[in-house]
Amino acid sequence: MCPARHDRRWLTRVVAATATGLAFTLGGCDAVAHRPGMTSGTPGFAVEAGAAASRLQSWYGVRKYRTRWWQSATSLEAAIEYMRASGSRAYISDLDRTYQAFHRGGFLNRYYDDEGWWALAWIAAYQLTRDGHFLRQAKDIFANMTTGWDSTCGGGIWWSKRRTYKNAIANELFLDIAARLHNLTPGDRAYLTWADREWTWFAASGMLTGSHLVVDGLAGCRAKLGSPTWTYNQGILIGGLAELSDATHDASLLGTARATANAVINSSKLSPRGILREPCEPSSCGRDAPTFKGIFIENLKLIDERAPNANYEDYMRRNAAAVWRSDRRGDGFGLHWDGPFDHADTARQAAALDVLTTQIAPDA
Repeated sequence: MCPARHDRRWLTRVVAATATGLAFTLGGCDAVAHRPGMTSGTPGFAVEAGAAASRLQSWYGVRKYRTRWWQSATSLEAAIEYMRASGSRAYISDLDRTYQAFHRGGFLNRYYDDEGWWALAWIAAYQLTRDGHFLRQAKDIFANMTTGWDSTCGGGIWWSKRRTYKNAIANELFLDIAARLHNLTPGDRAYLTWADREWTWFAASGMLTGSHLVVDGLAGCRAKLGSPTWTYNQGILIGGLAELSDATHDASLLGTARATANAVINSSKLSPRGILREPCEPSSCGRDAPTFKGIFIENLKLIDERAPNANYEDYMRRNAAAVWRSDRRGDGFGLHWDGPFDHADTARQAAALDVLTTQIAPDA
């Protein structure tokens, strides 16, 4: 009998065997050696992603991942996207376990962006399972997020319920979720209205700069042009614009998304030697930023699926190969995708899983 691809003992043997740089992908019951990143008919990264997913699961507790609240949502989404790409259902029970543990609280807290990450996770869960209570949860979260919109700075939602800062990520999430909910709700007009309203405001806010990169937020209702261009801000924007383009059939939105994607890929600061890097690197980047790169790569994959682009595909493949080659110890992954490995934790692991998942072949 062939071992299951998500069997942890088998994956441990695979990871041990790959210490020399060779990976193994199953062909029937046989392991086929290949170099990560090989193309043109060679196997994808199904085994490598499976090893990363299995290790990520080691940080799942009784009800959620052992990390920050919002990163538990992004980690859950990383596992969901792995299952969608690979066909595995190894971690499907985590969805119900997490939902049952927290749904009475609505996955709400003091931060609108934290809520947005949970909305995206439940949308992904619905797309995987077609279980309507996951979609209803996402809609309930979005309804709470709409209470963060007011006329300060001409519109937009606040970052937190203390209403002290309007920033990019909360508003990009608002756009992305509204567009996705519209696309999943036949006959909808309300979500599309919110998505259009958000994009009109965001495009005029100055946070999307002339360099096509997004800065962190507003100060005195003006874009903080010297603030970091975090990779997740670029990623959520391109994902949201892709969804809004689907909703409106406006190809110019996908063009704007591509301009931002190209700006990241061509940036000597964000992509030195073609490997994605956070503005805070090479420092430790604190507890939040290690998640960011995976979010960008996941959304780059979304726009490539809509309009395949050889440059994007090469970039994702190069980054997946770098993570496996230079930023791994066993089946754990670190912050610096081009090395050196620092240490593994939930945030780093989920980001690595995101990039490895992009390389799972469709028939994996």
